[in-house]
Amino acid sequence: MAHSVEMLGQECFDLKNKAIAHLHDYSFMDEIPTIDYSLLFSKDHNERANSLEHLGKACQDFGCFYLINGVEERVVEGALKGISDYFVLTNQEERSEYLKKNSMDRIRWYLRSDAGENRENLKIVTHPEYHCPSKPDSCKDAIGEYLKGMHEVELGLAKAISTTLGYEETYIEKEFKLEAGFDVATLNLYPPSLQSKGSTGLAEHTDPGFFVSLIQDVNGGLQVLSHQGNWITVNLPRNTIFIGIGDHLEILTNGKYKSHIHQVILDNNEVKRISMATLHGPSLDTLVAPAPGFINDSHPPTYRGMTYKESLELNGFDEIDVQSSLIQLQVPLSF
Repeated sequence: MAHSVEMLGQECFDLKNKAIAHLHDYSFMDEIPTIDYSLLFSKDHNERANSLEHLGKACQDFGCFYLINGVEERVVEGALKGISDYFVLTNQEERSEYLKKNSMDRIRWYLRSDAGENRENLKIVTHPEYHCPSKPDSCKDAIGEYLKGMHEVELGLAKAISTTLGYEETYIEKEFKLEAGFDVATLNLYPPSLQSKGSTGLAEHTDPGFFVSLIQDVNGGLQVLSHQGNWITVNLPRNTIFIGIGDHLEILTNGKYKSHIHQVILDNNEVKRISMATLHGPSLDTLVAPAPGFINDSHPPTYRGMTYKESLELNGFDEIDVQSSLIQLQVPLSF
């Protein structure tokens, strides 16, 4: 056990050093940047300024980053165990109680096993009101503790990203009405069985909302498409949270900060992988459109405005499905 603690401590030390090193050298164009959350709010003015500059470059050049020192490691580990307990300690009949009943579902279960998508997942609305199955007991409390911590991180990142865009700290929080924001967490099991029908866990796509956060218990699987057009494998240590920019930050900034394209590849179908992706979104009634500060003669509006609820339902999906409609919201180019 002492050896494991020592290894985890060294891993945290190495990640923090990497985050600091990236502040001074931004040549890692095929390596997803690491952001130390604590440095974004450092009392040292230069350290904070450098960290915010690094965050801005990560958002603009990659659309994603690794986050360390955001939520306590024990809380992340507890959430992953809670997710595992849900899939292990409940049977398919119990989980099927959450098959679609109506468009206002706040808990919904899916089982898909085909060449284009091979996973089992449970979607739960987590904010502004927390919904989760009551069984097993270890699931609801552990996931709830993580989501509470992640909401604080969401508000902190909103302040930091607003600053990188040249606005006051409360800009994004107010524009998206984040205190009443609509957040949905997806508890994933890849693959749903060892009788896998395909190597794709989830086909390439973007996600709606402000940003998506991801934790997982086994490294590998997730790939992101860099803004240079290269697929990058996400190497995510257990004490790290992956953050990916969502469609509605791209819309608000008129394309300055672009939504990240990603996919899940099952490179080893015999390895079970648990993950949880949480989509942190504006309130459902928020009208999201390119903000005036990002529009000029050289950059006309790229997207049309629409409430968050309308955009989630644009392609015939329900709110809880949180499916992207970014392409449909694009304004046709005029020549």
